[in-house]
Parts: sequence; structure tokens; C-alpha cells
Amino acid sequence: MTDTTTARIIDGKSFAEGLRGRIAGHVARLKAEHGLTPGLAVVIVGHDPGSQVYVAQKAKQTVEMGMYSEKYELAETVSEAEVLALVQKLNADPAIHGILVQLPVPDHIDSKKIIETIDPAKDVDCFTPASVGKLVIGLPGPVSCTPLGCLMLLRDQLGDLSGLHAVVVGRSNLVGKPMAQLLLRENCTVTMAHSRTQDLPAIVRQADIVIAAVGRPEMIKGDWIKPGATVIDVGINRIDAPERGPGKTRLLGDVDFASASAVAGAITPVPGGVGPMTIACLLANTVTTASLINGLVPPSDLTA
Repeated sequence: MTDTTTARIIDGKSFAEGLRGRIAGHVARLKAEHGLTPGLAVVIVGHDPGSQVYVAQKAKQTVEMGMYSEKYELAETVSEAEVLALVQKLNADPAIHGILVQLPVPDHIDSKKIIETIDPAKDVDCFTPASVGKLVIGLPGPVSCTPLGCLMLLRDQLGDLSGLHAVVVGRSNLVGKPMAQLLLRENCTVTMAHSRTQDLPAIVRQADIVIAAVGRPEMIKGDWIKPGATVIDVGINRIDAPERGPGKTRLLGDVDFASASAVAGAITPVPGGVGPMTIACLLANTVTTASLINGLVPPSDLTA
């Protein structure tokens, strides 16, 4: 028997387009009312092709939103001291409100040291210990980009999330942990599941909301999903696709879309679900930090 998609498909691409429209509106307002142009600096070290494409997209979208953009492409051989000096220069630059150092960096550079040098007020990736602390206790500030994008999609689908049981599969600092904090703030009951969780399918079956962020292709099956649940698939796994030709690949999520979409109430596809939200939320965070740095209230529709 073939699985039939009955779930609503959550169109992250379309939602991100609308979000970018709202960002552009807020940027225009900040310019007109306060003479303020939000500025984002992106630093990339080395020549990782995936990172270069991603950084180019970030810079392009920043300019499209009417924001100020700086891009620094450093050689693979650059010293750690030179990267730290650049970050400190950007910390002191009043035209820059957001600093993003694209990871990974080459092995001879300590990424932890680089992140901890970023001024928390300009930490649009929400990586510094101060930003993480603010997120946990609910203080204003930037919110991790991918979890923020997931939360926006959930609110759009479900409205009030209060009282719903959310299961977050994956406990990374990048997605799982901040996602759980955001869901707690929305008054969800939150279960964190991970590689050591016993009887993971039984845990996932209890969820009204499933956040899949484990990095294992199609790990979460349709028979793990409670009928009618909302499934947010954060996974982006590139696998070989010889059927498309020699050397070709395709993207798969962490959820087995075919079987899960026959059971879920709503589900994000891969690609086209969470992915487009991440860059849009980075730009939203830059508007948030630009506002806070200048003593203004950040727009409520761009953050958690």
C-alpha cells in the first residue's frame, strides 16, 4: 500500500517571503523615523563551497532588505589573532549591529574563542554564553535563527501553543536546546529526546508537536507520529542519488516524509520547509539588535 499525503504542507519558502517583506518594512521605518540602517557583517574563513553559497545568499538578502552589508572573506591560512582582531573591530563599529562568523572555521582556529569575542549585543546567531542565558531567562535579544523560524511556522499553523506537548528530538546547542527553551516560553510541555532516550518511538507518539533535529536521514517514521500532530523537520541530509545521474545528490529530512505525511496534521517538507526561514530570521535578528543597541523597542513580529 502506498502512503498518501493528507497532512497540510507547511510552506516555509512562502512564509519566509512574507517575513522578508515585514523586515523590509521595519528597516524602512527605522531609516525614516530614526535615521538608522541596520548593518550585518558576515565573516567567512577558507573556501568551504557550502559556506560560500550560504554567505553569498546572506549578503544578497541583507542588501535586498535595504540593510547595510559587509562581507569578509579570509584566506584558509589566516591566523586566529587576525580573525579575533577583525571581530573586535566590528564590535566597535557603530554601523554594524550584527556579526556572524560562518562555521566551520579551519582547525587551527578555536571557534569557541571567536564566538566568545563577539559582542553579545551584536550576536545575531545567539551563540555567545550571554545570548544563551538571555534566551533561557526570557530577556530581550536575538534568538537562535533556526529555532526562531520553527516557532514562527508553528504559531502560524497552530496559533496559541499553550498546553501542547512538544517533543524535541536532538539536543544540539544550535537547534535542540534553544528550541526547547522557546517552546517552554510558549507554555508547551516539553520533552527533550536524544540518542540515549529509551523507546524513542513511544515518546514521539505522545507529541502534539514534533521537532526533528538529529541529522539522521528519515529516522523518524510515520508510525511514530500521533495522528494530527504537527511535524517540523529541521534535518538537511545530503545523500547520493545515482538515479539522478553520476555524482548527483538529493536532500532528505530527519523524518520519513512519505509515511509521516499520511498521519500528521501538518508537516514541513525538505527542502522548502525550515531552511528558507533561517536566513530570514538572521535578518530579523539584525533588526532586533539594531533596535536594542539604539534604545528602541524591537518589532514584536520579528522575534519570539
